[in-house]
Amino acid sequence: MPAGARHICVYCSSSTAVDPAHVAAARELGGALAARGDVLVWGGATVGLMGEVARSARLAGGRTIGVIPESLLAVEIADHDADELVVTADMLGRKAEMARRADAFIALPGGFGTLEELLEQLTARLLGAHDKPIVLVDVEGFWRPLDALFAHFYRERFARPESARAYTMAVDALSALASLDAVGEALPSKWL
Repeated sequence: MPAGARHICVYCSSSTAVDPAHVAAARELGGALAARGDVLVWGGATVGLMGEVARSARLAGGRTIGVIPESLLAVEIADHDADELVVTADMLGRKAEMARRADAFIALPGGFGTLEELLEQLTARLLGAHDKPIVLVDVEGFWRPLDALFAHFYRERFARPESARAYTMAVDALSALASLDAVGEALPSKWL
C-alpha cells in the first residue's frame, strides 16, 4: 500500500435496479480510489453498487476489504474475490468493523441501509467520537432532499448550522476523493 494511502469506507446500494448513472458513479469511484492507492472498505457484497465499486477498484489494481455478516453468506452475495473478506456475526458487527477500519467515509446513493450507516457516522463525528471525513456523492441530485432536511434541522434549531462542516457534498467521485484531502474546520459543540 502506498505511503499516505487511506482506507476509504464506501456506503452504497445493494440494489441492481438503479439508474445507470448511479452504476457509473460507483465504477468511477472504485477506479479513482484505486488509482490514488487507497484501500476500499465496503459491505463485502457482489450485488448492486456495492459490487460495482469493488470490481472497479480491483480492475484498477486496488485493494478491497469486504465486511459481511454471516447471514448474508447463505444468500451467496459475498464477494470472495475481495483481497480480504471479513465475516461478522451480525449487521451491528459489520458496521463496527467497517468503521474501525476506515480513515474516511463516502456515501454513494443508496437506500435505508446506506442512510442508516451514513447518519451513524455523521452523529458519531458530531459527538466527537471520531474526526474522519464524511463525503456524500450527490449523483444527479440524489442527496439534495437529505441536504434540505438537514437545512430544516438548522432552521428549526434541532442542530447547529455549523454541523454542516461535519460532511461534504460532492458532485462526483473525483471531487469526493479530492475533498478527503482538504483540511476540515473544527466542529463546534453539538449543543445549541
